[in-house]
Amino acid sequence: MMSERDYAPLSAACVRSLNDKLYEKRKPAAVEIEKMVKEFAAHNNTVQIKRLLKVLGQDFATSQNPHTRKGGLIGLAAIAVGLGKDTGQYIEDLIHPILACFCDADLRVRYYACESLYNVVKVARGAVLPQFTDIFAALSKLACDSEQNIKNATELLDRLMKDIVTESGLFDLVGFMPLLRERIYTKNPFGRQFVISWVSVLDAVPNMDFIIFLPEILDGLFRILEDPTPEIKKITDTVLGEFLRSIKANPARVDFPGMINILITHTQSNDELLQLTAITWIKEFVHLSGPLMLPYMSGILVAVLPCLAYDGDTRKSIKETATQVNANLMKLIIMENTEVTNKKQENKIHSSREKNDVTQNHSLAESLDLTSVVEVLIKHLLYLSVQTKVAVLKWIHHLFINIPHKMFNHIEDLFPILMKSLSDTSDEVVQQTLVVMAEIISSKSPEAVTTDPNAKMQNKYFTKFIVNLLRLFSTDRHLLEDRGAFIIRELCVLLSAEDIYKTLAKILQEEQNLSFACTMIQTLNVILLTSSELFDLRNKLRHLDSPDSCALFECLYVSWCHNPVATVALCLLSQHYRHACNIIRSFENIEVTVEFLTEIDKLVQLIESPIFTYLRLQLLEWEKNDALIYALYGLLMILPQSDAYATLQRRLAAIPPATKPISKSEHSQEKTNVHCPFDFNKFLKHFHIVQEQHREQKRKQRLNSLVERNTSHVD
Repeated sequence: MMSERDYAPLSAACVRSLNDKLYEKRKPAAVEIEKMVKEFAAHNNTVQIKRLLKVLGQDFATSQNPHTRKGGLIGLAAIAVGLGKDTGQYIEDLIHPILACFCDADLRVRYYACESLYNVVKVARGAVLPQFTDIFAALSKLACDSEQNIKNATELLDRLMKDIVTESGLFDLVGFMPLLRERIYTKNPFGRQFVISWVSVLDAVPNMDFIIFLPEILDGLFRILEDPTPEIKKITDTVLGEFLRSIKANPARVDFPGMINILITHTQSNDELLQLTAITWIKEFVHLSGPLMLPYMSGILVAVLPCLAYDGDTRKSIKETATQVNANLMKLIIMENTEVTNKKQENKIHSSREKNDVTQNHSLAESLDLTSVVEVLIKHLLYLSVQTKVAVLKWIHHLFINIPHKMFNHIEDLFPILMKSLSDTSDEVVQQTLVVMAEIISSKSPEAVTTDPNAKMQNKYFTKFIVNLLRLFSTDRHLLEDRGAFIIRELCVLLSAEDIYKTLAKILQEEQNLSFACTMIQTLNVILLTSSELFDLRNKLRHLDSPDSCALFECLYVSWCHNPVATVALCLLSQHYRHACNIIRSFENIEVTVEFLTEIDKLVQLIESPIFTYLRLQLLEWEKNDALIYALYGLLMILPQSDAYATLQRRLAAIPPATKPISKSEHSQEKTNVHCPFDFNKFLKHFHIVQEQHREQKRKQRLNSLVERNTSHVD
């Protein structure tokens, strides 16, 4: 037992009371200490006050005996009450012994520590703010305490501290942020509720300017928003909503780049509220900060593109918000590109600023990491969702339109994936892919623009695309059957139909797989004769009234020879009836298969269609068009007696009889004019050569097939 002198200025009776296990005994001792301190303060006896603080704070509050610690806590509170307005001079010595008891193993000690600090703070008020960080750290631990009474006491002290912080203009927010940054990552629900309530209070304090520190805690706030507790979720949602309102009201104070990556990360969450909130914030960031978001374009696209695929009502808001973000990002590219162009034009006028022109013209490229953006687009083009893939394709198209010279560097990476997209099961994806491809293959390369800005030329990707398209059709016959016509028609709308057909014809002329060449020509021929998109091309071939149109006919003819019926159809279209008649006569040397007869059947149907109205009218004039009539009779003789046979026979029977005998001189001559000096003998010879090649390839294929069958039997 220590001597009485060791506890001075406390009396022996006071010491005994403070050590008592009963609160009722400790309370009178506290009253005695309060009176003692008032007297010391009145005489400015700081020595005795400090001595008393030392005895209670060190000897009592740190004692091994829990009842003694309780006595120390009530005594320290009594000192504060006795000091009154002078408490601030001794605040550190008062508070720290109490805070040490917040972690006490004895729950009653923890409770009394909270009560003691409440009484000290109630007296000291603003004077405790220099110790705020330590108080907050202790409170945040007690908020998670398992004992409900302690939680209740903590809440009272917490409310008092919030009142003091709100009414004071001396709060050290900078000093507090490291602790808040640490505690905001607590996973305890009570700890989270405690932290988020403080964030709400600090944000509401006038002139606190909490918004500039938001990047330091935003990630933590979003993690708390993910909490499964509805109440915590609701409070955090409200706090984030307040912050967003502050951002909209005062964007000049906001560090947008400091927060955008945090938002991008949280858009990947499975929590719908969290995802919607993050996307909503991104939408506002893009709207408010504009070009500041360009360096983060790839990340924002990672956040937005998958959201475009959401179906149903559950994530409807997320999808709608993501759609808005996507549209605003596209506008941002247009805006930046327009500014660059305007600056370039200004600099041309003001030659003194010529050096700045280069810098300004590259501003978009510098802020936009196009390589990363393209990587993200390519990755998302492999998504299952049609909406996402279409959005990606629209982005690629958008970039090619607005910054073509920059995008030209990425064609090699994009080309294979775009070709693959042509096999997509969705018509919308295929159509949008063709739009992108058309933009790529019709744009001039930077080199072409530099050498001759007015040159009308196809870039190297035009032929490359057509070659790859044919290769795709060759390896995937289902694609050719299901989508071939659709793809070709779309291309003819997006690009020059003549260029498409001439390029296809030139490539197919050298095709080694003759069976595929025959099928492909058949497809192209049907499209040519039936599609409204090729109306102008048909007219050009029908009239052949220029060297250009005649060159087109000759180009197509050479390849069309892979398919005999298509060749006849081309001759009928171009009104070369005598040559058509000669080709039909040579059918006697061609193997007549079911497929061959089916093609003639389709040709008869086409002859009955509106496209060949002019041809049917020419049947009225026997004298001028006997070759046409003989050609049609030739087709009739080849056909078995089918529906097509009956149709063609009725058509020929409808021809009125000749009004006069046809003399040799009146026999219809092949259509010729100054523009088209065709050598039809040469044409016919070429047709026979190509058909001989087909016969030879078929013979070899049959022989190989026979050898393979025999080999397999031997094995």
